[in-house]
Amino acid sequence: MHPVVALALAYAAGSIPFAHLAGVAKGVDLRKQGSGNLGATNVFRVLGWKIGVAVFLADAMKGALPVMLLPARIDSARNPMIWAIALGVAAIVGHVRPLFLKFGKGGKGVATAAGVFFALAPVPMLVSFGVFVAVVLASGYVSLGSLTSAIVLPTLLAITLGLGSPLFMVSAIIAAFVFWTHRANIGRLRRGEEHRFGRRGSA
Repeated sequence: MHPVVALALAYAAGSIPFAHLAGVAKGVDLRKQGSGNLGATNVFRVLGWKIGVAVFLADAMKGALPVMLLPARIDSARNPMIWAIALGVAAIVGHVRPLFLKFGKGGKGVATAAGVFFALAPVPMLVSFGVFVAVVLASGYVSLGSLTSAIVLPTLLAITLGLGSPLFMVSAIIAAFVFWTHRANIGRLRRGEEHRFGRRGSA
């Protein structure tokens, strides 16, 4: 398989808008409900936790599967890890700007990135996910859990793999990207206006 074809497939997989499809199945346009975001958190908020869990898992799998299945099929791939990282990034970009929604606004990339790193670094990602769950349960803020886990993962990779590891460097870039996509949430958290499990947050 040519590398360009593999990257296109990863991007297309990431572009499958599971949140939007779940909303359409329920007669709801999630782009006009809740936060307007096509991610699992807004699905939780608008459609309930069962559909939210299903969408989260689907978004994670569309990040994990290209990483697990495609690198070995790329012609003359001398460094499968580099290609796996590139395919994961392509899937995340697809989630944020989905082809199937005419490159419009998708989700924030957290669930898809989680799937990518579960495939590439399962133990650090499992710890990071545990931190995410703990922060969400303690605070009620999904955004705060996402931001915290985005810091924890590159920190763990720096400790276990070193600062020169390509996986650490990509995780740091993705963490910065997660903070950028959550900039509105950060503002609401600072003002005490962030949504907390479907209701207005308090400072």
